[in-house]
Amino acid sequence: MTGQTRSAPAVFDDVIGQPAAVATLAAAADPGVVGAGSAMTHAWLLTGPPGSGRSTAARAFAAALQCAEGGCGHCHECRTTLAGSHPDVTLLATEHVILRVDEVRPLISVAQQRPSLGRWRVIVIEDADRLNDTSGNLLLKAIEEPPPRTVWLLCAPSTEDVLVTIRSRCRHVGLRVPPVADVAALLTRQGVEPALAAYAARAADSHVGLARRLARDEGARIRRREVLKLPGQLASVGAAVLAAGQLVEVAAEEAKAATAERDAAERIALLHSLGAEGTTTLPPAVRAQVRQLEENQRRRATRAQRDVLDRAMVDVLTLYRDVLMLQLGTGVALVNVELGQELQRLARATTAERTLRSMTAIGVARERIDANVAPLLAVEAMMVELLPGAGGDRAGVSG
Repeated sequence: MTGQTRSAPAVFDDVIGQPAAVATLAAAADPGVVGAGSAMTHAWLLTGPPGSGRSTAARAFAAALQCAEGGCGHCHECRTTLAGSHPDVTLLATEHVILRVDEVRPLISVAQQRPSLGRWRVIVIEDADRLNDTSGNLLLKAIEEPPPRTVWLLCAPSTEDVLVTIRSRCRHVGLRVPPVADVAALLTRQGVEPALAAYAARAADSHVGLARRLARDEGARIRRREVLKLPGQLASVGAAVLAAGQLVEVAAEEAKAATAERDAAERIALLHSLGAEGTTTLPPAVRAQVRQLEENQRRRATRAQRDVLDRAMVDVLTLYRDVLMLQLGTGVALVNVELGQELQRLARATTAERTLRSMTAIGVARERIDANVAPLLAVEAMMVELLPGAGGDRAGVSG
């Protein structure tokens, strides 16, 4: 496999472009190495940018820890761990902006239990960067005094995103953005036509999850094309405001499509568990639980919409990045190579300095939304900054 050593256990096959990280994790999980020579420790911090495969690596490592062969990929322990159903592997990924105490507290008691079937009791926290001081301090106590067969696997974008008291007690493994060719090769192995796999990997900027979705969801590809058309349609402040509304609306629709089926299934499952399926008038106690579920779903929908909107802005950012590469004549491969004529037009219509300011405006909008500024207001301000001639520049510079 491209970018990975042949000796890596099969369970790490989907952890692409990370040879150093895989080697470290595989050595720690090796059941043939014990005692002083073991590379194993009780707490790990896996970091890497979005799309680098932090969660995939954590699950693969958990599977390798449970496997008698260190990650064969086909035994019961490997298969159930990767599927999220192994009784000794607990996974936590929050739907909220922060990891709350009531989400972390159950993990503390789980961590004290001996493994029931596997070699280890493994707890994976996919959003360790969302721990706040309260939930983080609660987790810290559990990590400081771990039972002998418990392993904590924490995932975050960077070490700086994790409370210093926690990261100081973890062994750090850093992941990088995998090469586009590696992501395309993975998609091809999973049955995607090679040309489509190459497009998806490039358009997703090597983000494995997004590349997989672009490869398999035509609607996602159409929405991305529509988003990339917006900068070329900006001719006035009014057009910028309309474009902002369109971008936010597209994000809301995509988020709704991604969560609607899950929301309905959760409601059905809750009513079934409470014996209230088919009941026209819900008892007060049931209504309270349904309201709580709906509130959690609203929070999840808000986060999903912001995630989709952020990705759309990253897509626009890749457009301006390509324009800048053309303006500077770097010869660097373009992300949106299929938009060659439009990129050339945009490159001729303005200057590299103006393109950089447009890229900065996109970054500012992303930061504002992350700081809970109303998405529509942040995107409207961004679109106005993307107008040709905004900030005092004159459009129409010859190229």
